[in-house]
Amino acid sequence: MAACTRFEGLVKEVKEKIRQASVRLFEQQGFTETSIQHIVEALGVTKGTFYYYFATKEQLLMEIHLLYIGQLLERQQQIEQTDEPFAEKVKETIRLLITDIAEYGPSGRVFMREIRHLEEENADEVKRQREQFRLSIEKLIAEGLAQGEFRSDLRPDMIAFAILGVANWSYQWFSPQGEVSAEELAAIYSKMILEGIVG
Repeated sequence: MAACTRFEGLVKEVKEKIRQASVRLFEQQGFTETSIQHIVEALGVTKGTFYYYFATKEQLLMEIHLLYIGQLLERQQQIEQTDEPFAEKVKETIRLLITDIAEYGPSGRVFMREIRHLEEENADEVKRQREQFRLSIEKLIAEGLAQGEFRSDLRPDMIAFAILGVANWSYQWFSPQGEVSAEELAAIYSKMILEGIVG
């Protein structure tokens, strides 16, 4: 039993190393320019090791996408379940998106840029989960509007798109090691957005 547990742990560890190495290479070189040979060379393993865990490079990319959006949805749900005012929940959602760059920047950039390389069925599943994230933001705005926290002339769908547009574009330029920290940028964006919608 102990030997089986150790083996399972090793399997997970090697699979995670393949994912992490692939994320770095996909971010630096792009998905199409990164071969399986590049990945195994970066890890010092054989192609047989890669194919033990992933049938194709596209399957690996899909798993990277699902893990990334999955953790975002889980953290978003935790925000939604708090008893905080809706304005605070919106602020925490913005903070989640910006601090995520500091924590998972390479994965986020791969997520944003490389979805076009997924097969249609896989891309549709990722887009469905992305849409779920957006609709949850829209729901927060709508509920805050209904409670009188936000201006009555707002369109929740447009505000949700605006929040995601501002936050997602930050993946293209923001460096957590730069002059402005992730927390500071989140505060700047929150102030900019909330002062435009708080009643």
